[in-house]
Amino acid sequence: MNRILSQKFRFFTFISICLLGYVHGYNLNITYLAPYSTIEEPLSLTTFLEFLIANGLLRFRIPLLFLISGYLFAYYDNRSYADSIKKRFKTLIIPYLLWSAIALLFTFLLQQNSYTANIVKETGIDQFGDNRPYLEIGWGGMLDRLLFAPIAYQLWFILALFLYNLFYPVIKYCVQKAPIIWLAFTLLIWMVSVQIFIFDGQGLFFFSIGIWAQKKGVFLEKRPEWLSTGIFFILFLGLCIIKTFMAFELEPNTGTTFFTLMILHRACIICGMIAIWYGIDPVIKNTVQQKWFLQISNYSFFIFALHVPLLPYLMKFVIMSTEGIWLNRLLSYLLVPLVVMIFCILTGSIVKKYLPKTYLILTGGRGF
Repeated sequence: MNRILSQKFRFFTFISICLLGYVHGYNLNITYLAPYSTIEEPLSLTTFLEFLIANGLLRFRIPLLFLISGYLFAYYDNRSYADSIKKRFKTLIIPYLLWSAIALLFTFLLQQNSYTANIVKETGIDQFGDNRPYLEIGWGGMLDRLLFAPIAYQLWFILALFLYNLFYPVIKYCVQKAPIIWLAFTLLIWMVSVQIFIFDGQGLFFFSIGIWAQKKGVFLEKRPEWLSTGIFFILFLGLCIIKTFMAFELEPNTGTTFFTLMILHRACIICGMIAIWYGIDPVIKNTVQQKWFLQISNYSFFIFALHVPLLPYLMKFVIMSTEGIWLNRLLSYLLVPLVVMIFCILTGSIVKKYLPKTYLILTGGRGF
């Protein structure tokens, strides 16, 4: 792999993970933003900007990470399948279980104090929708949350990625033998958000695109001469703004609203990926040469794994503590994710320095 592409991968991996803070840090009344989500609270500067950023402008990140993952897995597929899966179990599943357990324990400890227990309940991020104390839910419920529905809900990405790696031979075969049919099929899966138990189809299309790009030798380093990033930036920003206004105006829970917002959401992601990937090359070239970037980008995985549930709990605490202060929700949205990202980096650096073996296990060997 050439240096330019390697630098792009490192830059976008770090930036995409950092931006998760502003995707997961919104403080709207709705606790889960889906592509088809509507906002049932008044339109204001705060609600508009938070929805625009969290459910519009920054939604290109996860598809981009899946694309990069697919490309890299295909690039290194000269290893035996058994060795690859064994390595991916170590780098994905073990960290998945450990960070899920850490988040579960952290939440359990907060539930032992009446004030912090109320914060956990009010935050309402349990994936099963049951925000009762874990002592009431029982061991079975805690085990389900540990394995299948972590309170650190961003970990779904790791599980989905492992499953794609597990089925890589099948995906690769389909990509190489029938690329048009396979990519059309996976695009449809992505468009309608297919999920079956622990299999999540949201990233399969982009993971497949990454494999296809690597095997076909598609030139990802520089923008093709025929492609205008300016047009895609305009489309990206314009569609995100239109979708945001519609989320406040359309009737919730109707088929028309669902398909309208879903299509706009997917179009925003595609336009955003193209515009960002090819449109900020000078920024990438300058940033990856900076010493500070080389240092903090080593903690990408630590940021990814640690920021939730810490971020939503802290956000709820700050909102409750600053109630009545002008623009407290917007200011909290802008500042709290940044504080959490800094905390994650500092925590990662401390663990890496004083507990290097623990750091290696928690990150699956990343960051060294």
